[in-house]
Amino acid sequence: MVTEKDIQLFSQQCTNIFTQISRDIIGQEKVVLGTVIAMIAGGNVLLEGVPGVGKTRLVRSLGRVFDLPFARIQFTPDLMPADVTGTNIIVKDEKGNSQFKFQPGPVFSNIILADEINRATPKTQSALLEAMQEHTVTVMGVSRKLSEPFFVLATQNPIEQDGTYPLPEAQMDRFMFKLLVPDPSLTELMQIVSMTQKTMEEVAEKACTAEELLAMRRTANQIPIAEDVLKYAMILTSATHPDSECATEAAKKYIRVGASPRAGQAIVSASKVLALIKGRYNVSYYDLCEMAYPVFRHRIKLNFEAIADRVSADDVITMILGEVEKKYHKKVTEGKPLADIPEAQTAEEDENDSATAEEESAEPAGEDAEGKKKKRGLFGRK
Repeated sequence: MVTEKDIQLFSQQCTNIFTQISRDIIGQEKVVLGTVIAMIAGGNVLLEGVPGVGKTRLVRSLGRVFDLPFARIQFTPDLMPADVTGTNIIVKDEKGNSQFKFQPGPVFSNIILADEINRATPKTQSALLEAMQEHTVTVMGVSRKLSEPFFVLATQNPIEQDGTYPLPEAQMDRFMFKLLVPDPSLTELMQIVSMTQKTMEEVAEKACTAEELLAMRRTANQIPIAEDVLKYAMILTSATHPDSECATEAAKKYIRVGASPRAGQAIVSASKVLALIKGRYNVSYYDLCEMAYPVFRHRIKLNFEAIADRVSADDVITMILGEVEKKYHKKVTEGKPLADIPEAQTAEEDENDSATAEEESAEPAGEDAEGKKKKRGLFGRK
């Protein structure tokens, strides 16, 4: 049973973790928050961003903060599965007899950076599937357990797609979060350059051990969730399917395939951790809406109409959240900081647009085209 002391200890440890990470990482609060939530919840993260925004530095800092071994795998087209998992090699003992000995690969670490994972062939990409889901590696018919905690942080470049292999759906589904890494602002860029001019080394100190991280995970699993809140999480997941009983109009119009049941598991687990980070004992509707973006954005598959209308996955998720909130009368008052969504048009702007439309429709029918042109200007209304 979780006590108030456990919640206070959890919140205090998270504060220390974020404080130490901020010594190495300037800005990127949403990315850091999402990554730490996934680590505590026991999930994996896919980071999407252009080169040079600090993805590798973030993983190295996490290794220092959690005092865990860190391994980097640079995925290339010629990388083989054995380069990831390890293989059996022939060695000779003291008597000169030959025997097979397993040589572990870089996957036998606690924190794995799969850099540019979409540059490897599907055969090599699939070498991580078993490790990400079952936390085991099978080589030559022998399964070996990976040490806990085990965390995979993969990166991919959204710009350069030549010579890449898109991740299969089965592997995308095994990532708890997909986080978008934005470019730093002007102030953050100045702070980054000033900090790296002094030293390129990470200066973060240990804030949490592996045993403490696993204890935080057990605490989060015991956080209660009300039946109505749990049902709302499942409604959000089902609302992404265009042919489900909870299907929304946005899903019917823009989504080809909805989120899997793993999305329902991920959004509940992540919301429990988020509630504890904020010092709360229970999961709220807002927690679910905030976690919906990183959980759903890589699990829903958009159709051609969404591409033609230039609608992103985050835009569709925003529509779905709005429709579900309106249909089930669950008012979510707080913002959604894990996604940069443009603000919706206000009611006042809607009224102004309606009034403008009425004025245009009320123009005299006999007015000639030249008079209209003078009134509206050459490129629109003055």
